Amino acid sequence: MSEDQTTENSTDLESSIEQATEAVTVQSKELDELIDVGDDAQPLGIGNLMGVPVRVTVQVGRARISIAELVQLKPGSVMTLDREAHEPADILVNGRVVACGEVVTVGSHYGVRITDVHSTEEG
Repeated sequence: MSEDQTTENSTDLESSIEQATEAVTVQSKELDELIDVGDDAQPLGIGNLMGVPVRVTVQVGRARISIAELVQLKPGSVMTLDREAHEPADILVNGRVVACGEVVTVGSHYGVRITDVHSTEEG
């Protein structure tokens, strides 16, 4: 590429950037001033959060397999997990382990009997 072509391409690019910049609409809004409510304000509190839904997952085990093994899976295939049958399952809330328990049946559904609750303290 010659120096003239480079200069021409650079000028075209600058022109395109300038046109694109002019086409952007920017709006600003003045925000209300924050008011200090002092020490009399009530904290959010756990009571206000009690109705918030969380995702609970029961994990009975994991497996690590190759792509070659993965593409061979079909109905009837059995995958061995990393836990023995008697080991407890992990109970996760929003992806974090909070307890463990044993898998049980409740009528025609699976359930989990909590056997241990993990400490919520971070160490």
